[in-house]
Amino acid sequence: MQLNQLTITEAAKGLRSREFSSEELTRACLAAIRERDKDIHAFLKISDRATDAAKEADKLFKNDPDTAPPLTGIPLVIKDNILIEGEYCTAASRMLENYIASYDATVIRKLKNQHAVLLGKTNMDDSAMGSSTESSYFGPTKNPHDLRRVPGGSSGGSGAAVAADMCIAGLGSDTGGSIRQPASFCGIVGMKPTYGAVSRHGLIAMASSLDQIGPLTKTVADAEILFDAIRGQDGFDATVAPEDSFSDEPMPEKIRIGVPKEYFSDGLDPDVKDTITKLLAACEWAGAQLHEISLPHSSYALPGYYIIVPSEVSANLARLDGIRYGYHESKSMTLFDVYAQSRAAGFGPEIKRRIMLGTYALSAGYYDAYYTKAQQVRRLISDDFSDAFAKVDILIGPTTPTPAFLCGEKTNDPLKMYLADIYTVAINLAGLPGMSIPAGFVMRDGIKLPVGLQIIAPRFHEKQLFAIGKIIETLP
Repeated sequence: MQLNQLTITEAAKGLRSREFSSEELTRACLAAIRERDKDIHAFLKISDRATDAAKEADKLFKNDPDTAPPLTGIPLVIKDNILIEGEYCTAASRMLENYIASYDATVIRKLKNQHAVLLGKTNMDDSAMGSSTESSYFGPTKNPHDLRRVPGGSSGGSGAAVAADMCIAGLGSDTGGSIRQPASFCGIVGMKPTYGAVSRHGLIAMASSLDQIGPLTKTVADAEILFDAIRGQDGFDATVAPEDSFSDEPMPEKIRIGVPKEYFSDGLDPDVKDTITKLLAACEWAGAQLHEISLPHSSYALPGYYIIVPSEVSANLARLDGIRYGYHESKSMTLFDVYAQSRAAGFGPEIKRRIMLGTYALSAGYYDAYYTKAQQVRRLISDDFSDAFAKVDILIGPTTPTPAFLCGEKTNDPLKMYLADIYTVAINLAGLPGMSIPAGFVMRDGIKLPVGLQIIAPRFHEKQLFAIGKIIETLP
């Protein structure tokens, strides 16, 4: 096995035993990037500090290996909407094409404190708005399993980089499935923490009540290691919950798995359904109890999400005016022209669509009819999950309704693109932790494409999420 193919757990063991150095590990990842990324385009920027960071990690292993944190010397990739001081942070948008971060995001500071190696910034949908990484101003990312297909979005660059072994693991952000959906399409593990488990300080905001940073990794154990490194309180983010919010309850011997019947109805690809059903049968064979449950308001999750998200987008992106920062149209003559022309040129079609929808939903006369109603639906969806978790320990279903779709297949139909997130958005609306893990493969045009299984836990029950994920990962 080549060094770049290692997991965090395997790489950390090798580094501590001095089997290889962090510099060797980092150079192996950089070599893989040079070889594969010309076809995949997962990266927007390769860090020129990576090998120096690896050398510093090697010094730590040499001088005091017992104190080295778990991620010391591990090469990671970072989605390009997470700030790294002194590095470009574009959010894959023309609007922020020349923006250089003036500070580290809290998660980056925590990774640097662990002496992790930051390989570079990865591609994404423009301003994190998309489900395919096709809307990036810098060009689309391709799926490593089939270059004709999308890697998912909006964290498609990180997902593709991990799946193609161009790094050991990575970070993404998830507002409505943007970690879990690429994980499903690329055949890796992607985890969205509970809202408030990880600081959002230094994440370019899209929808502030939904955004969460989380790991994309090769195994569930790796996701847990990376999550533990970035979680916890932060003075810069008042929404981060105190440490005692997290549950330490172990999983019961007889795990009660809830299977939402709404997630197996019309619209689910038959091959995906068959793959997930077989894995559920394996769970039952291993001793788990399966219970069909209902999430009666799940059909309202997607329309509710696409009222709340555009509304928050319209507020968050108001700061990008071409004056304070953002793309500036220098030919403009009046203040209005600066705003209008800079935004017309700087924002992509999907961003404009969401700003217009959000501004309309928040406008006088329509606020109660749309935004308030969507928030009421959000509460009903949250109550559905609470009722379900009173009966079962965990929920399981498909991550996405189909395997990775072809590039260009849905770009001209926003509704079809939005439906790719139909099983993921409700988890964000309810603030729950969710994780996609590989469930198997389906055949398309003679190529095996990954299928993801989504595990959903109660709020702050990440420990249980990882525990059941590790069990399912070992099932035949």
